[in-house]
Amino acid sequence: MSGWMRQHHTFITCHCFTPLVAPAFDPVMIANVIARERTDFVSGVPTMLTALIAEFERTNHDVSFVRHMISGGAMVSPQLCRKARDVFGATVQIAYGLTETSPAISQTWSDDSPTDLTDTIGQPVPFIEVSIRDVDTDAVLPVGQQGEVCCRGYNVMTGFNNNPEATAETIGPDGWLHTGDLGTMDARGYLRITGRKKEMIIRGGENLFPVEIENAVLEHPSIHECAVVGVPDPQFGEKVACFLTSRTDQRPSADDLKTFIRSQLSPQKSPSYWIWVDEWPMTGSGKIQKFQLRDQFIEGKFDDQIAPKSPAPALKSGVT
Repeated sequence: MSGWMRQHHTFITCHCFTPLVAPAFDPVMIANVIARERTDFVSGVPTMLTALIAEFERTNHDVSFVRHMISGGAMVSPQLCRKARDVFGATVQIAYGLTETSPAISQTWSDDSPTDLTDTIGQPVPFIEVSIRDVDTDAVLPVGQQGEVCCRGYNVMTGFNNNPEATAETIGPDGWLHTGDLGTMDARGYLRITGRKKEMIIRGGENLFPVEIENAVLEHPSIHECAVVGVPDPQFGEKVACFLTSRTDQRPSADDLKTFIRSQLSPQKSPSYWIWVDEWPMTGSGKIQKFQLRDQFIEGKFDDQIAPKSPAPALKSGVT
């Protein structure tokens, strides 16, 4: 689908507000400020919201005054949206975009259905065109098919500074910017992100998408956060490694997690490795650096959590 654009929402209404900008993210400090100032609008990347939810559950502060929440910048799982609604009593609107698109491309709306609010990244914002394109041919794909999310509009950057080659790789001659994200669009223009082109896991020739696996893992009641990464494997090319943090001191076993995930996903999508981490490698804006997890896995940092492979049975010699 090419050129879908939502026009009947408008941004002409203005609201006066006082922004509270923290020098750094500290969930205890931010939670105390929200409670003290009775902040009615809360925003943050998913990692920040997850930490705030845990802090408010710990302190049991009154947060009934929070009316609006918005998140983006990384995958916002359905489980996180539901948890935020339970704790804050407010809907999480998901915004999607890039620095190169100034930044918004799409957004969910406060009057969307619960399914659209938790399972999609909304519709294109006004006067922005979005298309889903074949990653190999750049052809526009039919409704419902997975491809690269592309955007065209006033929000698209002019180009990368002093880097015409990178600009040409990102923005086509017709003005369509290639986001590098994989997704689908339905007939109403609602978008779903299924993964990153560079983060796609190729296991035995089959394409696996981390977002799908992460969303399924996060449905487990004991899992606090997770990140799914492809790690090298001599037989399959790549295998799925799932990095986790727990909500409690009691961590489910690998067998328990495998049984849980197999009830939701097909066998080839089930992680081969379940790895617990004490601290995530983070960007300055609070996003998990998956490439760091992959590098640490390759370097052997998590070898103590990886069960050694059973030795192959010895071949018998002689004639029987």
